[in-house]
Amino acid sequence: MCRLFAAFLFALLAALPVGARADQVTEAVAALASPGFDSVRAGVEQLSYSGHPRAAAIIGALQAGKLFVRTDKALFVKQDDGEFADALSGEVAQPGGLKQVRVNNSVRGAIDAALGVLRLFAPDAAARREAAEAVFKSHDPAALPALEKVLATETNAGAKLKMEQARAAAVLASPDSAEADRVAAVAVLRLRGDIEARGFLASLSGQPQSVTEAIVTAITGIDRMAQAWSVAQSVYYGLSLGSVLLLAAAGLAITFGVMGVINMAHGEMVMIGAYTTFVVQQFMRANTPGLYGASLLVAIPMAFLVSGAVGVAIERLLIRWLYGRPLETLLATWGLSLGLQQAVRSIFGANNKDVDTPGWMSGATELGGLTLTWNRMYIILFSIAVLASLMGALRYTSLGLRMRAVTQNRRMAAAMGIRTPWIDALTFGLGSGVAGMAGVALSQIDNVSPNLGQSYIIDSFMVVVFGGVGNLWGTTLGALTLGIVNKFLEPVAGAVMAKIVVLVLLILFIQRRPRGMFPLKGRAVES
Repeated sequence: MCRLFAAFLFALLAALPVGARADQVTEAVAALASPGFDSVRAGVEQLSYSGHPRAAAIIGALQAGKLFVRTDKALFVKQDDGEFADALSGEVAQPGGLKQVRVNNSVRGAIDAALGVLRLFAPDAAARREAAEAVFKSHDPAALPALEKVLATETNAGAKLKMEQARAAAVLASPDSAEADRVAAVAVLRLRGDIEARGFLASLSGQPQSVTEAIVTAITGIDRMAQAWSVAQSVYYGLSLGSVLLLAAAGLAITFGVMGVINMAHGEMVMIGAYTTFVVQQFMRANTPGLYGASLLVAIPMAFLVSGAVGVAIERLLIRWLYGRPLETLLATWGLSLGLQQAVRSIFGANNKDVDTPGWMSGATELGGLTLTWNRMYIILFSIAVLASLMGALRYTSLGLRMRAVTQNRRMAAAMGIRTPWIDALTFGLGSGVAGMAGVALSQIDNVSPNLGQSYIIDSFMVVVFGGVGNLWGTTLGALTLGIVNKFLEPVAGAVMAKIVVLVLLILFIQRRPRGMFPLKGRAVES
């Protein structure tokens, strides 16, 4: 019954002029005000193709249970604030003796069909796209007259594409469509290429031979395209994971490369950066709520300074006494990591802390069959910025020149007047500060807890060893390679087994190239 009504409605809409006719509106209002469900249904039908500018608002109010009738058959819409407005004029009124217009399943079906028609002709292009998408999902042949009419005047490219896809689905669902039109419709849905188009094509049966062949070809093409988009999605996830690993490992590559210190507390520098982000957000929420959206931008330099200062203190108070004794250094920094974790538990508690994601980092965008989440996209861009800044600092600053000199030949650098102990302290502070900025990024995709750094310390060492100790280009390539390999292995072997496989492959690689992909050059390094 609803399909017959929809067909009747679409045909009338296609034939009638756009302007509203007073007699149609009067008849529609009288029908909506009557107590019978059949009359209300007829009123919905008449109002939908009357062309009245408030038709959509009135029918929407009826759907939401906010349409009321007075004893004199006048209609009123209940507003969100509890006030009433005249249904036809929209003017606020104070009526009395109102009674809600009731609906049943038959009326609800008529409402759905009417709203679909009205949205196709909406002035807003986004509303027209949504309406066309709804018609595509219903693939109702009764929508063909209205689709043909609206396609003739549609100027928005996005809305027109959606309408063409809806028309193609309706043509394939119609038993009266010509064979050539069906083949052309299959081609349109193949270009759409998503799982909904594939499912609809796969559900079609009893088609002519040429149409069936076109459907089989289209489904095969959609499957191949889906596989290609799946690979692209895995690469994107791998790049985002690699960016996280790069942020966590970049500081470690600096300290490990210059000083040869195995710092097991490096993960806690990441944790300190994440907790600095939490403190900055709490402070700005309480004191500068108008700037709260920029809290993450404020947290980046703060995390660098706090983590860097802690790193300098660690080097001056602990690491400087343990140079040349790698085992003692490893044990001391491991104990330090436990102490830092317990200190954070005592100050902030053991529970995870809530770090908000700014509005400009929330949500995602669709690129064909690829879903790009904004938070991971910004982390990728942030990693590129951090890497470029580090390389610029190492190449063009006085500190970078001295760091490279100490890395290549510590004794010669000292003989040339470079204060190597302070270079060690500043290098350790720089590496710790970079780890703190990694904590800012990780606070957006991981739980901020005392154990945050422990999740990344082993992976960070793997990245540094794989890429080449102290080489930022090697660290970058190593992080991206391990991230992408992990994401391709996870669907096959699972998350835990994927890490085990990556570790085994890394061990085999180190057997062939003990100094990584890009080892540093220099007399001290090579000795």
